[in-house]
Amino acid sequence: MATRQEVSAWRPAVRGVVEVFHAHFTEYAYPMHVHDAWTLLIVDDGAVRYDLDRHEHGTPHDTVSLLPPHVPHNGSPVDPRGFRKRVLYLDAGVLGEELIGPAVDAPDLRDPVLRRRVGQLHSALARPGDELEADSRLTLIGERLRDHLRHPAQAAVRAPRPDPVLASRLRELLDAHVVRGIGLQEAARVVQAHPAHLVRAFSGAYGIAPHQYLTARRVDRARRLLLDGRPPGEVAAAAGFYDQAHLTRHFRKLVGVTPGRYRRTSSVR
Repeated sequence: MATRQEVSAWRPAVRGVVEVFHAHFTEYAYPMHVHDAWTLLIVDDGAVRYDLDRHEHGTPHDTVSLLPPHVPHNGSPVDPRGFRKRVLYLDAGVLGEELIGPAVDAPDLRDPVLRRRVGQLHSALARPGDELEADSRLTLIGERLRDHLRHPAQAAVRAPRPDPVLASRLRELLDAHVVRGIGLQEAARVVQAHPAHLVRAFSGAYGIAPHQYLTARRVDRARRLLLDGRPPGEVAAAAGFYDQAHLTRHFRKLVGVTPGRYRRTSSVR
């Protein structure tokens, strides 16, 4: 089998994410090395074996691996098929130095909820304009990682605490910033709440995540502008979307047709 290497990497506009790295390797093996960031790793195909602090570990497809900063590790495919992985390098301050020791002791986490959320975060990071979604997902992932490292037996049983007043305050903020948008950290400072609690309170009160609510408000605004006869490219910016492709993706999901078709249908009538 010929050696295969496919990689893509980028730095998203999301606080706390230093780099996103996707790769497909067959025979390549990483030598011992270190990072100054937390390495959050999921493997979509194949498996990786690696040494961390002189102990061997592995990454089956249902595992999330968290490698702490400044601790040497290597990595190689388990078999000739190689592996396909997605990696997030997180700023060292996202989790804190006090959690490096627990992460060295237990870097591989079998948690289906965490695994799904990490995959969803990668999808959000690949779409410019969905930074509020990515920020919200990263906040909940960070919370769950801290639970695993501090209280392993309780990591999966955190229950949301109802806070309708806080949820209402966040909805007012989102309504006031439909076009400009507002980051999760900024919103948390305004309402003086922890970002993770803010996301949970809103979702619990309204049955929809903050980023979903903001997107729905933007799509509603886009519909009105399209009915006024404005072209989709102009509507995208006026409604708060990153570009026309960003508008089209969400518009089709919520309305069932593209903005262009929606506009043409309305103008005929």
